[in-house]
Amino acid sequence: MTEDVQKHSVHTLVFRSLKRTHDMFVSDHAKSVLPDDESHKLKMGVKLKADYTPVLHMPVLKEGKDRILQHPGPQSYIQPGDDPEYLVTGTHAYPSGPGVALTADTKMHRNPSEGGVHSMALALPPSQARLDASRTAASVGDIHRHAGGAERSHPHSTAVSLMEGGGTRNSALMRKAPTMPKPQWHPPWKLFRVISGHLGWVRSIAVEPGNQWFVTGSADRTIKIWDLASGKLKLSLTGHISTVRGVAVSSRSPYLFSCGEDKQVKCWDLEYNKVIRHYHGHLSAVYDLDLHPTIDVLVTCSRDATARVWDIRTKANVHTLTGHTNTVATVRCQSAEPQVITGSHDSTIRLWDLIAGKTRTTLTNHKKSVRTLVLHPRQYTFASGSADNIKQWMFPDGNFIQNLSGHNAIINTLAVNSDGVLVSGADNGTIHMWDWRTGYNFQRIHAAVQPGSLDSESGIFACVFDHSESRLITAEADKTIKVYKEDDTATEESHPVNWKSEILKRKRF
Repeated sequence: MTEDVQKHSVHTLVFRSLKRTHDMFVSDHAKSVLPDDESHKLKMGVKLKADYTPVLHMPVLKEGKDRILQHPGPQSYIQPGDDPEYLVTGTHAYPSGPGVALTADTKMHRNPSEGGVHSMALALPPSQARLDASRTAASVGDIHRHAGGAERSHPHSTAVSLMEGGGTRNSALMRKAPTMPKPQWHPPWKLFRVISGHLGWVRSIAVEPGNQWFVTGSADRTIKIWDLASGKLKLSLTGHISTVRGVAVSSRSPYLFSCGEDKQVKCWDLEYNKVIRHYHGHLSAVYDLDLHPTIDVLVTCSRDATARVWDIRTKANVHTLTGHTNTVATVRCQSAEPQVITGSHDSTIRLWDLIAGKTRTTLTNHKKSVRTLVLHPRQYTFASGSADNIKQWMFPDGNFIQNLSGHNAIINTLAVNSDGVLVSGADNGTIHMWDWRTGYNFQRIHAAVQPGSLDSESGIFACVFDHSESRLITAEADKTIKVYKEDDTATEESHPVNWKSEILKRKRF
């Protein structure tokens, strides 16, 4: 053992002696061949290589790496405990509130990795959604070029301002002053008919596919069917024991669907004028419903913070869509993906995967309750209404397009026609008409309340265009239904588009 120790110490001494000789040789050679500067650089290079090579390939701590990679930008939020592969977009942090908690089962649809997306894009033919989106790309691109919405993302300018240490103030200064292209001229609308008959607030409207009659639901617990041409009452249906909040007429069968604050969802057979099915499951008031345009599915939403998908024929509850944390106030269906869209009092909008029954995207841009949604009949876009403003979005991922500001009230209802006229109706009885493409507010209406009603009873709860799009029907708090038509005598000269003043307004804000 002693011999081994001696040998080891001799080897160590020899190694150190050789190393000193080598260092002196390298140092002398460097002095003779290289200037002092270069010699210093060479020594530093050798030292760095010797000191740091062993740690260059050590594994990076996963937690730290994830924190760097997943740092949320201005348009995405990762909540404590959330899976970052779920998509939440918007400008306001996801709200907390009472209701159904987010669990592993109720979280959002898992997004594929970036590599997976690219490989899928190369392997698969273009989807119908992509084709639909490309058809409207020109108009949406035009909006992006001209609209001055505060929530458009500017990744490049934001990055530059943060690098310069300017924070949000610099990024706001770097934004260009908002501009607006000249909007399309639309004739103004005027009141054509006032229909009375309900004994309570009129909360909902639907027009039948043949455009011969329309149906209304009211706080007087009745459903009434009216002749569209004359405005005369054709039929009253009783059965609900509380306010009727939603009505829909099927284009695939002779059925009328209704829902109300009595938690009931009913299917009425219009050949016999009686209820033939009930859909049981909601735990609180049912606020809205919509029929899927191509399959026999009904979607309802409720104050119990859920939306439910029903098989119309079997009455089976196919999915319970959970994830909202407050009342789900509005729901819309379409045949393209995403097939179901909901808006809630938790101030979010969710786009749902109907097959999986899970959220694919959550939009958190609104700051107040989202009470109404409307889908554009021709473009692959939609709008949402809230007390903060109206926002426009593009499918399939809910990309933000622009804000329509100025209504300054709680917006209960939206409607849009193929000509690009967007109508918003509010709690204070005002109706605003907007040009869909540019967001220009070309008309404001505040119709007088029905004689005998209080001025406070002037809210607009629902509005819809008939199928010819020549009439706008509104349901109001003064217990009346009002019908509006375009003013045939108006011209572009008599009602000019004053869009430059709108640009000045946008610059101020």
